[in-house]
Amino acid sequence: MLNILSITGPIYLIIAAGFLAVRFGLFTKPDVRVMGRFVIDFCIPALLFQALSQRSLGEVVNANYLIAYTVGSLAVLLGSVAMARVGRGKPMSLAALHGLGMSASNSGFVGYPILLQLLGPPAAVALALTMMVENLLILPLALALADTGEPGRSNVYRALGHAGRGLVKNPMIIAIVCGFAFALLGWHLPAPLAKTVQLVATASSPVALFVIGGSLVGLKLGGVWGDVVLVALGKLVLHPLAVLAMLSLLPPIDPTLRTAAIVYACMPMLSIYPVLAQKYQHEGFCAAALLATTVLSFFSISAVLWLMHAAL
Repeated sequence: MLNILSITGPIYLIIAAGFLAVRFGLFTKPDVRVMGRFVIDFCIPALLFQALSQRSLGEVVNANYLIAYTVGSLAVLLGSVAMARVGRGKPMSLAALHGLGMSASNSGFVGYPILLQLLGPPAAVALALTMMVENLLILPLALALADTGEPGRSNVYRALGHAGRGLVKNPMIIAIVCGFAFALLGWHLPAPLAKTVQLVATASSPVALFVIGGSLVGLKLGGVWGDVVLVALGKLVLHPLAVLAMLSLLPPIDPTLRTAAIVYACMPMLSIYPVLAQKYQHEGFCAAALLATTVLSFFSISAVLWLMHAAL
């Protein structure tokens, strides 16, 4: 168990450092948002490009990984939306946010630093595959469903088209496409550029974790405990179980990638979850769910890693 805590402990200590730095005024919330933009627009794209461009196409494209993660995540998204909308009578916008919270992981900020320690370089390849599913399918679909609950925007196809147009400008999607192109064509960056990309990519883990901690300052667990607990359990338990079930049904994949898929699904939801909810006036609930899920994830992720280690 100490070996597991040596992996998860530093991650959450850096998160705690970010929280304390903002809580006691060393940094402000706007400072943290700027650092977050640096990670999202520069560090993670550099990491994704580096991971994909330095391998052959056969090494980075794994159909069974993509199928398992896609179907598992999609089942959780649509199932949770149906449960919240039909079973519990929630507004469509809130039901869609329930689904997004349960099915979209914080794979870049929290998942990658953990898996980098556990698996080494293959963690970045799995991150690229996971982010393809999250950015090309889960996030646009969830936001499109949320938009159908807004006045005058009941057409899900129009909403999906609007979300899809935003992907063209997404630095992470651009990095993935460029990385696949380099892998397909066998190209390599000149040494000075390759070193620059590596240096920027290296900054992603500690800065991202610090940003997560700082972003938690000021979030409160409001009077929505039932829904918060439901979303937290869905993200930390149901999502990894759904991905595991799909992996069990498909032909076996590389054990490293199998581990990565399950661990990425175990992560708390996106750190921008409350920001995405502002448009629909549900940011208070989403902030409470993010706080609770991030805190609880220390225990759930440690338990999952211990169980996987014990099963070996």
